[in-house]
Amino acid sequence: MSYCHIEKKSTKWGNLFDVASALKQIEALEGSLLDPDVWSDTEKSQKIMQEIKACKRKTDDYNNLLSKYEDILTLIEMGIEESDNSVYQESKSDFNDFIKTYEDLRISTLFSGEFDKNNAILALHAGAGGTEACDWVSMIFRMFTRFCEKMEFSIETLDIIDGEEAGIKSVTFQVTGENAFGYLKSEKGVHRLVRISPFDSSGRRHTSFASCDVMPEIDDNINIEIKDEDLKIDTYRSGGAGGQHVNKTESAIRITHLPSGIVVQCQNERSQYKNKDRAMKVLRAKLFEKRQQEQLEKLQGIRGEIKEIGWGSQIRSYVFHPYNLVKDHRTNTEVGNINSVMDGNLLPFINSYLNWLIN
Repeated sequence: MSYCHIEKKSTKWGNLFDVASALKQIEALEGSLLDPDVWSDTEKSQKIMQEIKACKRKTDDYNNLLSKYEDILTLIEMGIEESDNSVYQESKSDFNDFIKTYEDLRISTLFSGEFDKNNAILALHAGAGGTEACDWVSMIFRMFTRFCEKMEFSIETLDIIDGEEAGIKSVTFQVTGENAFGYLKSEKGVHRLVRISPFDSSGRRHTSFASCDVMPEIDDNINIEIKDEDLKIDTYRSGGAGGQHVNKTESAIRITHLPSGIVVQCQNERSQYKNKDRAMKVLRAKLFEKRQQEQLEKLQGIRGEIKEIGWGSQIRSYVFHPYNLVKDHRTNTEVGNINSVMDGNLLPFINSYLNWLIN
C-alpha cells in the first residue's frame, strides 16, 4: 500500500469503520443510563456500559489512525522542504506502524457474524501422542492465555483434567471480551506439533495432535430447549486447586444431556450452584453448535469442522524441528518466528482466516 493510495482512501475511512454509527450509538446508550430503572438491573447496566466502552474504543482507534496519518504527512512535508533524506527512514518506520494499525482496524470490520461479538467458550483435548500430546495441550492453553492478555480479554478456566504424567489432558475455558468469538473462531480444529520430544530419552522427533473446539457463549435470547428430564446431573469432588474445601465437598458438576450424549462439567467454583450454572452455559453452547452444524451440513457442509484428532486433519502445524515454522493449512499463512506465535501472536493467522472466509 503506497502513500498515495492511503491518501486517496483516507476520506472513506469514517464510512469504512462506521464511526458515525458508533457516535450515535454512544449518544443513545448514554441517554438510556439516565433512566433510574436501568441502574436497578445490574446485569443490564453493566451490559450498556460495556457497549459504550466498545463504541468509544472504536472512535478512539479511528482518531488514533487519523493522528498517525497526519503525523506521517507532516514528517514527509518537512523532509521535502528541508531536503533531508534522513526523514525517509523515520517516515518509513512510522508508515509501517500506520499500516499495522490500519489493518487491525480493517479486520475489526469483518466481524459481521451473528455471534462474533459474543464471549467464547473453548475446549482443548489431547489427541494422538500420549504424554507428548498432553504437554502440547498445555502449550496451546498457554498460547491462548497470552493472546487473551494481549487483547485485554479475561480468561476463566471452567474445567481441567491433568495428564497422567505431564501436561493437560483436556481443559475448558471461557474468554470474555469484545469480539472474543469473532477472533477465536479461527482456532477451531486440530493443531499439530512436530518437535524433538523432551519425554524421549533417545531424542527422537515426535508428532502430536490436540483439538480445539470454539463456541460462542449463548445468551437467554436464543431459544435452546433443555428439558430437566433429559439431564443426568452428577456431583463429585473437584480434583483441582482449592485446599480443604475442595477435598471435602462435592462441588464439581457433571451434566449429561441424554438425547445428544453431550457431557459437560465444571469444577472451577467452590459453589455447586455456580458450577451448575456455568456447566449449563457450556451445554447450551454445545447444543446450539450441534444445531447449527446439522443445519449447515444439510446445505453445504462446514468450514473448520473438527475431524479425528490425528494425521491429515490438522488446520495448523507448529514445527520446532528440523526447522521453525507455523503454517495454517487453510490460508497458507506462514510465520517463521514460532516463539512469537507460542507467546500469543495469533493475529496474522486470525486476520488471514477472516479474509479467507469472505473470499
